[in-house]
Amino acid sequence: MAKDYPEIDIAPLIDHALLNPTATPEQVEKLCQEADRFHFAAVCVYPIYVKQAVALLQGRPPKICTVIGFPTGATTPATKLYEAQEAVENGATELDVVIHLGGLKAGKTDEVYREIAQICEETGQTVKAILETSLLTDAEKRLAVEICMDAGVQFIKTSTGWQGGATVADVRFLKTITRGQIGIKASGGIRTIEQALDLVAAGATRLGTSRGPDLLSQLENQEKEE
Repeated sequence: MAKDYPEIDIAPLIDHALLNPTATPEQVEKLCQEADRFHFAAVCVYPIYVKQAVALLQGRPPKICTVIGFPTGATTPATKLYEAQEAVENGATELDVVIHLGGLKAGKTDEVYREIAQICEETGQTVKAILETSLLTDAEKRLAVEICMDAGVQFIKTSTGWQGGATVADVRFLKTITRGQIGIKASGGIRTIEQALDLVAAGATRLGTSRGPDLLSQLENQEKEE
């Protein structure tokens, strides 16, 4: 490789995502098969497909992740809570929740906190708070991270992928705030193995991408060339 990367086993860090609005059951089946074959951390699907993913991966290592309030975060707290609870009832063990971005920008920090804290408390599952970093100032990112950490999340996630993607600079910045106390999920626009490795080197502990198999193929090809 062009850079001297540390030895990183990338597969166990990947949340294999299928968040295309036109996703079909057949595509979900393929996603789950790939996640199992390549030993990815999780599959990430829309709530409508949680039951199918649970059935397909029953007894297999990949976790079942779904998105809540996706992609805008602008549904009501009650709606988000219900969506999260239903997803858990259907078998989801990880919840990627878009925070109330407008509330954050309006200074309604108590509302942002209560919404995330209630989901964490009521579901008891792993919660990854999606910040949509491309839409926030550094001050807002810092505030959002502090709120979400206080609320009990296990991960901060950079992006939905709908408003821009993960950057090395953002991951580094989030790492300085989280100080290793919780995980960082880099998500959105991860298309090359170089990007993936750069993000991990910057501090990402999960990678949200629909291109997991392709990233591993790129890595294999590069190793063959060395």
